[in-house]
Amino acid sequence: MRVTARFLAIPSVTLKDSRFEVEVPAGTTAGGLVILLAEQYPVLRAFTRFLSVAVNRAYVGLQAELHDGDEVVYAPPVGGG
Repeated sequence: MRVTARFLAIPSVTLKDSRFEVEVPAGTTAGGLVILLAEQYPVLRAFTRFLSVAVNRAYVGLQAELHDGDEVVYAPPVGGG
């Protein structure tokens, strides 16, 4: 199945791209997808423990199973003050 992965903020700047079209096996989770991407782009390893994830604009956990055509957005924590 094919999904779109997007990264926001620092990870997108570090990767020099924010959007990836990825072919993954059925049953892949949001967490599994980021692990697969970190294998291809080792710079992501620094961010994987702290990412929030949304699938099709709804926040979910990393255990959320993905489906064909899903858009998965990964965002690092945001602070302010």
